[in-house]
Amino acid sequence: MSETQPTNAAVKRKGNGSKYLFLFLFGLVGGAVATVMAVRALEQRKDHFPDSVMHLQQWHLGQLKGKAEQNRCAATDTLPHLKSLRMLADDLDPAFPDLKDDPRFAQHSAKMRAALDSALASPPVSCAGVTEVSNQIGEACKACHQDFRG
Repeated sequence: MSETQPTNAAVKRKGNGSKYLFLFLFGLVGGAVATVMAVRALEQRKDHFPDSVMHLQQWHLGQLKGKAEQNRCAATDTLPHLKSLRMLADDLDPAFPDLKDDPRFAQHSAKMRAALDSALASPPVSCAGVTEVSNQIGEACKACHQDFRG
């Protein structure tokens, strides 16, 4: 009766495969972690101010439109959003310093501020007025985005 014993070479070959698989998985996880760290480091270098101004303006404009849809168009409901939009309109030029010398951008930002100034000078008292002001602001945004966002 002869029993076959596995040779040392067969045992080593079986053990090496699991070692290579472990090293491959370890390298894969390490590469993923390094990639995430690199992307986050690059993201922190980015200036978030322009995007923040745009997001805040979009939110306040959405709130104005929502108030009109909900039929809550009293001055106490709409004036805070109009005031915030006006303050944010002052930040348009500093938010985009590379565009501040462009006459088209200056015209768009001035149109936005003018629409908000007229809305604050005589605040809308009806939902139709709030909708009209929202549309004027939205058109000012749309015109600028068509010229500069592509």
